[in-house]
Amino acid sequence: MAQAKDKKEKVIKEYQRGKDDTGSPEVQVALLSARISELTEHLQTHIHDEATRYGLIKLVGRRRRLLAYLKRKDNKSYLEITEKLNIRRK
Repeated sequence: MAQAKDKKEKVIKEYQRGKDDTGSPEVQVALLSARISELTEHLQTHIHDEATRYGLIKLVGRRRRLLAYLKRKDNKSYLEITEKLNIRRK
């Protein structure tokens, strides 16, 4: 469990705006992207895991809504985060 906490803290430190920032849209998108990649990897070996697939779809939707919000509020930050995380843009 400590390993997952370390990964999360590393992602937060990389994408945070300020010293105590843990909830900005950039951090949330980065955390969701990390979780999405983990679940995608899991589904490649466990093809019939429908519960995980459902959770993955929900996470992708949440990330999409956060990115839409970020695009409306701060387009420069949106472009930077999508480029850094290698997320396709519409």
